[in-house]
Amino acid sequence: MSDSKTATSAHPSAPTGRQVAVLGGGSFGTAMTKVLAENGHTVRFWMRNETQVEEVRTQGTNTRYMPDVVLAGDIRPTTDFREAVHGAEAIFLAIPSKAFRDVIREHAAEFEDGQVVVSLTKGIEKDGFRLMSEILQEEIPRTRIGVLSGPNLAQEIAERDLTATVIAAKEPEVRNRVQQLLGCDYFRVYANVDVYGVELAGALKNIYAIVAGMASALSLGENARAMLITRSLAEMSRFAVSLGANPMTFMGLAGVGDLIVTCTSSKSRNFRIGYAVGKGQELEDAVAELGQVAEGIRTLQLVKDKAEDMGVPMPLVGGLHKILYSDASIHDVINGLMTAVQNSDVEFILPRTLSS
Repeated sequence: MSDSKTATSAHPSAPTGRQVAVLGGGSFGTAMTKVLAENGHTVRFWMRNETQVEEVRTQGTNTRYMPDVVLAGDIRPTTDFREAVHGAEAIFLAIPSKAFRDVIREHAAEFEDGQVVVSLTKGIEKDGFRLMSEILQEEIPRTRIGVLSGPNLAQEIAERDLTATVIAAKEPEVRNRVQQLLGCDYFRVYANVDVYGVELAGALKNIYAIVAGMASALSLGENARAMLITRSLAEMSRFAVSLGANPMTFMGLAGVGDLIVTCTSSKSRNFRIGYAVGKGQELEDAVAELGQVAEGIRTLQLVKDKAEDMGVPMPLVGGLHKILYSDASIHDVINGLMTAVQNSDVEFILPRTLSS
């Protein structure tokens, strides 16, 4: 086991820390539950699966997603949504993007006025190209909304490896509260006001991690990987700025930081999907073998369609789509980059006439 602490199933008669909730029992929800509990907070951990709830309650483990991690502290697993969110000063949502709106809409009345609600989900809703914070604003506008994103591999957080993240929110009090709740000696929480940019960066980088996984599988070399990552950064920031994000957000943890770790680590689900496909596995088989949500697959089609509608050039997105759903290869994508018009390196520091 990666943690020497012993799981505790008994609950103290009175709360020993602040009341928080984590909704979603996947790998990242589990990691955040562990951080919050070890920081001394009472964590209501909501999951749909009663078997998972019972395992966390009695064994202090969630073996489906983190088999080698012990969950210690005042953790209160439940399948009762209202029980989880009632009285919580902050609620962290780790629900897959595909089910995100349905869950929030179904339980909208159970959220309380003024609660801090933070999305941990890195994805985009198909209808209307909505990010998770926009869904929250539409469904539960009486709450105070934030998003958490950054180079945050769940397994490393659970193992207490040094990690930094970004809390983005319009309200300073929301940013401060999340920093206080999550910050500890191995988990550093930085603040940002660009909610849309931080959240969009977290969704977009998953696409490029798939490309990077393919390149790694084919041993294209370190120079090629560096080119792919930096051109990915240029492409995703160009797209995000066209939608109103701040380009400087992509120079921080939520942008280049998250992109680097996702494009270079075999712990990244999207990287592993790309690697498997690069080795010749069928996409459907790779997804099934992974056994977890790889948001980049869903995000790819949405971003491709949106970019085409807006007239924003995204050769890597288009190339990956052809690889997965047509007969192109990663070599075709690389060759396309090498033969394209040599535009500017960093678009936002050159006059518009030179960077177009």
